[in-house]
Amino acid sequence: MSADAAAGISAAPPSSHREVHLTTRPTSALSEDHFTVLEVPVPAPGPGQLLVRNRYMAIVAVMRTLMSGADLPMPAYELKQPLWGPVIGEVIAAPDVSGGGIGVGDLVEHYASWREYAVVDADSAKLLDLQALPDPVAHLSQALTAWAGVTCAGEVRQGDTVFVSGAAGGVGSMAGQIARLHGAGRVIGSTSSQRKADYLIGELGYDAAVIRGAGPIEDQLRELAPDGLDVVFDNVGGEQLQAALAVANRKARFAIVGALSGQLDGDGTKAFVEIDTLQLLARSIELRGITLLDHIAKVPEWTRQIGRAMAEGKLTFPHVRFTGLERAPGALVELIEGQHIGAVIVEL
Repeated sequence: MSADAAAGISAAPPSSHREVHLTTRPTSALSEDHFTVLEVPVPAPGPGQLLVRNRYMAIVAVMRTLMSGADLPMPAYELKQPLWGPVIGEVIAAPDVSGGGIGVGDLVEHYASWREYAVVDADSAKLLDLQALPDPVAHLSQALTAWAGVTCAGEVRQGDTVFVSGAAGGVGSMAGQIARLHGAGRVIGSTSSQRKADYLIGELGYDAAVIRGAGPIEDQLRELAPDGLDVVFDNVGGEQLQAALAVANRKARFAIVGALSGQLDGDGTKAFVEIDTLQLLARSIELRGITLLDHIAKVPEWTRQIGRAMAEGKLTFPHVRFTGLERAPGALVELIEGQHIGAVIVEL
């Protein structure tokens, strides 16, 4: 070990780096004009902090909602400040954090993304468990959210018929696979094109797919699930949630994981759905909103289970990768427009 590494410092960082700031709040369609890429000084870590060179950042749909000030259990984005989100980086300076388990050269996950370098508190950075999940980029998959929805809210059981709305997205592309791992007998997904439907069936093990725009969702679901739905993993809301409720069996379990129909339209702050509550009562249907934040204690074990499934070839991580921080705004716009399958990752 070099003297610098022993002192908690690696090669000196550059004097400046780039950040992406939100410059105006979108009130309709998101565009790259809502962002600015700035050159700013690289920050210096203080006691108990790490300087991290960010390597991979995840682009996720909820970022659109966080631009609009919606009431969520997480802070909204501030104007003229870099955005935040899941990111993997390499620690390049760790002064005064000896004994904390994180040192120079380690890979950590944190949330100071949309920038090339970040200063983060050592106790808020999560050391990657590369034994459980060897691929650093896979730590940015949304498999953990999917696992929570399938196991804790959907409670998928042997032989269940499962419907996943938004099945080609970052969460949905994992949810269908995870439902199958937990015994689902038939898995149906919804998506926006025949190309994506073919991928769900041919690559991710879905049995069938509902295609938005190819006719009423309820009619398609009734044809594809003639015996009804036992579990619904809902990323979308809107018409798809209403259709799934109409086709749901008695005592069906609904995992409400997203609300893309509301998040990506208008100002993104509301996601209203008209529901016949009498039918919920008559058929004992359960609707459960769920976020990973409610199950943080289970993350280490779930990560090990996901890693084993990937190593055994039972679970894949569909994603598209962009290179360069400047690509991040366009990547988010394309994600919201539904251009990609799986997760969206920006390599810095």
